[in-house]
Amino acid sequence: MTFDRSIKIAPSILSADFANFGAEIRAIEAQGADWVHVDVMDGHFVPNLTFGPPAVKAFRPHVKTFMDVHLMISPVDQYIEAYAEAGADMITAHVEAGPHIHRTLQAIRAQGVKAGVVLNPGTPAEAVADVLDLCDMVLIMTVNPGFGGQKFIHSGVEKTRKIRAMIGDRPIHIQIDGGVTPETAPLVVAAGADVLVAGSAVFKGGSVDNPGGYGENIRAIREAAETARG
Repeated sequence: MTFDRSIKIAPSILSADFANFGAEIRAIEAQGADWVHVDVMDGHFVPNLTFGPPAVKAFRPHVKTFMDVHLMISPVDQYIEAYAEAGADMITAHVEAGPHIHRTLQAIRAQGVKAGVVLNPGTPAEAVADVLDLCDMVLIMTVNPGFGGQKFIHSGVEKTRKIRAMIGDRPIHIQIDGGVTPETAPLVVAAGADVLVAGSAVFKGGSVDNPGGYGENIRAIREAAETARG
């Protein structure tokens, strides 16, 4: 995947129909999704339990774009190989999940996949300053992780601006996850974000049998985001 800062919409399949993941993934891609975002939760680091490596492996044949696997788990390191082998194109890990984020990012890259670092709302931008050269992406959480459908936390806008300045001309994406809608997308894009995760904002009002709803939602977020770039 060549690097560019075009707006990318990454629907979170945490908001999809759990009984029909393959068809849901195919539907969102056909309707314009750029990436597919997979939220992995362990019931320990965050208060919810979702997808193990076998589930991610099952998703992989249906994903024709780019599978972005967000590990909300602690500890992280002993699971990196399994998620890489399951087919992740990128694995992101939280600064807060353990004491050695530098080592964790090295371990992700050693698997031959792209590496991202994640910041919770209460963690300052400065926490990633010394690991940016190991990163393909910084993910800024604009909700507290663990559940979909939460309200956007506005302090993430200034954090995005700070991290964009820290990145400079390095080829590092900034992803936003949490409360992304056509109303909030322009705020973070104007601050420097280029990858927008959206769950309920993409999946509401659509279905596998009515995928046009997904397309309308994806286009609405993308158009709102692109207005922020003039």
